[in-house]
Amino acid sequence: MHHDTVAASGQASVLAFFPSIAYLEEEMLTLPLFLDHKSRRAYGRHYPCASHSHVPRPTSAGPTNHRGRRLRRPAEGSGWQLTAVGRGGGEAGAGAGPGPGRAERCLCRGAAGRSVAVGEVEPKEMGDRGGASGSRRRRTGPRTASGGSGGGGSSGSQPEDELRAAAAGAGADAGGGGDARTPDAAPALTRTPAGEGDGEGVEHSDLRCHRVQESLFSSASGFSNYRGILNWCVVMLILSNARLFLENIIKYGILVDPIQVVSLFLKDPYSWPSLCLIIVTNGFALAAFQVEKCLAKGTITERVGLLLHMANLITMLCFPAAVVLMVKSITPVGSVLALGFYTVLFLKMVSYYQVNLWCREYKAKKQAASETRKANGDVVSGGVKYPANLTYQDLYYFLFAPTLCYELNFPRSPRIRKRFLLRRLFEMLFFTQLLVGLIQQWMVPTIQNSMKPFRDMDYSRIIERLLKLAVPNHFIWLIFFYWFFHSCLNALAELMQFGDREFYRDWWNSESVTYFWQNWNIPVHKWCLRHFYKPALRMGVSKWMAKTGVFLASAFFHEYLVSVPLRMFRLWSFTGMMAQIPLAWIVGRFLQGNYGNAAVWLSLIIGQPVAVLMYVHDYYVLNYEAQMIS
Repeated sequence: MHHDTVAASGQASVLAFFPSIAYLEEEMLTLPLFLDHKSRRAYGRHYPCASHSHVPRPTSAGPTNHRGRRLRRPAEGSGWQLTAVGRGGGEAGAGAGPGPGRAERCLCRGAAGRSVAVGEVEPKEMGDRGGASGSRRRRTGPRTASGGSGGGGSSGSQPEDELRAAAAGAGADAGGGGDARTPDAAPALTRTPAGEGDGEGVEHSDLRCHRVQESLFSSASGFSNYRGILNWCVVMLILSNARLFLENIIKYGILVDPIQVVSLFLKDPYSWPSLCLIIVTNGFALAAFQVEKCLAKGTITERVGLLLHMANLITMLCFPAAVVLMVKSITPVGSVLALGFYTVLFLKMVSYYQVNLWCREYKAKKQAASETRKANGDVVSGGVKYPANLTYQDLYYFLFAPTLCYELNFPRSPRIRKRFLLRRLFEMLFFTQLLVGLIQQWMVPTIQNSMKPFRDMDYSRIIERLLKLAVPNHFIWLIFFYWFFHSCLNALAELMQFGDREFYRDWWNSESVTYFWQNWNIPVHKWCLRHFYKPALRMGVSKWMAKTGVFLASAFFHEYLVSVPLRMFRLWSFTGMMAQIPLAWIVGRFLQGNYGNAAVWLSLIIGQPVAVLMYVHDYYVLNYEAQMIS
């Protein structure tokens, strides 16, 4: 009797606020449930409790739907919600109302965790249908474990994103009672889609295939993995050069002749002027060593020592140049090799003199221990100190070490790695043969075919030959860089157990001409910085003048190593090096980032062939055409 009274009053109260609630209740009872929580295709709804006469009463064995079928409890995070039917006056929380056996309403958890009665939904935005009689589907976010609010909350759910608003009628007395479940509670399931939907508010995770994102080539995407494109460029480079190589073989045949390489160094097998010049370098090194010994003992003054060193250094550059110009049996290639040794020795002896001079100055100030470290880098405790470094062993270690800057205590590696050394030696042998083959097979025919356009001053053909020469010339230059700076210097450093292996940096990423010259040849850069640029600044010279002086010195040695062996002075190399100053200013001022890097590569690819063609043309005119005319 009491049950019928409560139910009748509740329905009358709801019908007073919503005339169409009878239709809604009938629709709720006739809509089938899709109970498979894994498919996530059921609608989230409130169902009436088991107290209604037309719904089978749930048993304690487990939850059932409105047809009396037992339901399976879904797994965590599946998107379903549980609603409980409280039994007894206090089991459903405070305000459950009187009753002999159970509360006459169905409780479900609201957005704030409070109990909601049948016919009462939390006041949220209405859905697609609008008004009090709109769609009863509601969406919630992913369910997580959280405690309920109110009286004895032991199970929780994530707050719902959207709830359909409806008037609270007879269930208004649900109050703030707790939502704790008991073993006798009869859960009813509601569906909680994982994300925001559209249309009727239903959405499956597989139905969403779009999101806000940028295209990969847009700078805003932040994408930077272009390894596949780099591999494509390498493949295209190999294919294009393979085509050129096959074209060259078809046109000229096999031109590689290893025996001809010997003639590049020797004209007369009984005359070895280049080797003799290289052996004579020991005399200049020993002369500098004896001058330092005398300065350390104090038998000569600093002024006299400076004059002796300057005379030795000037002779070191003039003597081999005079021999090359006067001895006709020496070849251009042999001359370049000999003059290269003398140039390296010149730079080493300048560093040897200056470092020992700094040590004498620091010793005179009674600060040899601390100041020597400043002059020579980090010196381990117990290292060699001035003048104990003035020995033949120390001198020749410095002469053979892959560096131009002298130190009293060089960083040393603990042992010689045999596998590493063998790899470097194999690379030296392989790339030497490759360089010789490319020069004979590819570069020499191109240069020979370029002479006629120069004689006829056919500018279109000259440009065509220049571009054709640019590819093999640049390819050979890259191979030479790896052969010398990586293979040769690392092999020598491994034999000498020389610890500092930084012979180059990432010059290929240069975005300015200045960065390129600072990073492609680290031994020369360190020498220029330590023994030319910084001393010039300490003397009061401006930075711009000091940089210009560095380029002047570099231009002089480039011209020295080209003009003297060819026995002609055209200053093409000197002009090319000095042109780097305005080029560096233009690139640094107007080109940045990738554009600057492209400008650096363009100057390397086009600039070198221009100088090569100029020298080859002049050498050909002076030697071969003159002989033909005579």
